[in-house]
Amino acid sequence: MGSAGLARLHGLFAVYKPPGLKWKHLRDTVELQLLKGLNAGRPPPPEQRVRFLLGPMEGSEKKELTLTATSVPTLTDHLLVRGPAFTSLKVGVGHRLDAQASGVLVLGVGHGRSLLTDMYNAHLTKDYTVRGLLGKATDDFCEDGRLVEKTTYDHVTREKLDRILAIIQGSHQKALVMYSNLDLQTQEAYEMAVRGSIRPMNQSPMLITGIRCLHFAPPEFLLEVQCMHETQKQLRRLVHEIGLELKSTAVCSQVRRTRDGCFTLDDALLRTQWDLHSIQNAIQAAAPRVAAELEKSLSPQLGTQQLPGPGQHWPRSALKGQAAGGAVGGSR
Repeated sequence: MGSAGLARLHGLFAVYKPPGLKWKHLRDTVELQLLKGLNAGRPPPPEQRVRFLLGPMEGSEKKELTLTATSVPTLTDHLLVRGPAFTSLKVGVGHRLDAQASGVLVLGVGHGRSLLTDMYNAHLTKDYTVRGLLGKATDDFCEDGRLVEKTTYDHVTREKLDRILAIIQGSHQKALVMYSNLDLQTQEAYEMAVRGSIRPMNQSPMLITGIRCLHFAPPEFLLEVQCMHETQKQLRRLVHEIGLELKSTAVCSQVRRTRDGCFTLDDALLRTQWDLHSIQNAIQAAAPRVAAELEKSLSPQLGTQQLPGPGQHWPRSALKGQAAGGAVGGSR
């Protein structure tokens, strides 16, 4: 595969992170699999060099020696001499997931590592399914945490839960407008609101753009949350706070990311697909959607500058004035 395979390793792709696996271990595993694929190709035939070898003279009865020109392979490029051709490959991680969470995790390789920064500056929303359990509270808001309190939940109904969720969504939408620094009386703000492209201009707390209940069967309930600038711990705390608003308690039993920007569960590669060929195909398939998503999200701030095509990455100068942040993905 070699250099030809490396040339196709520039872009973004998504993998599915199972619960219980740290994102660093996942990244290291993907890097190892990519290196294994790059080094798996058949090496080119060795170069031939002319050497003068000492040997007996043909047709001579005497034990006379002579130098004979002979073509022999050079061993300087042999695998056992120089080792594998590719020994390191950097893979960047986008919006991270903690060990207990699962779902879509975006990775970048080659020029795709700079695209991760562009995705961060675009303040893209992410979707989660969050499973809650009524009736108890723990010290870390997780189901397997240290038990702090047990309560009843017979009085909790679907209507009460939906009412609480509507209040949460309304308050966060007001906060989103505030952090976007938009004048709601302008035509630009109206058009951005219609497109659903209002984004905070700077760093902000977790903002929920949508939340609804997918399933309610006490003590269990399942929420769908669309948000940005979140951590998984904040989503677990959200379940705890919803339990308190319902005059009960609740813990979070599952956090699963189903979408990160333009990447969905359908795009996420399973553990058995973390190989060079599958990742190359995933990068190629995602490139047009990544370019379109970044164009849609960053174009209001880029003004009249020409936007890059699917196979290009965004220039750093084009992002001046965008929100600055810490490490890409941080714990977002």
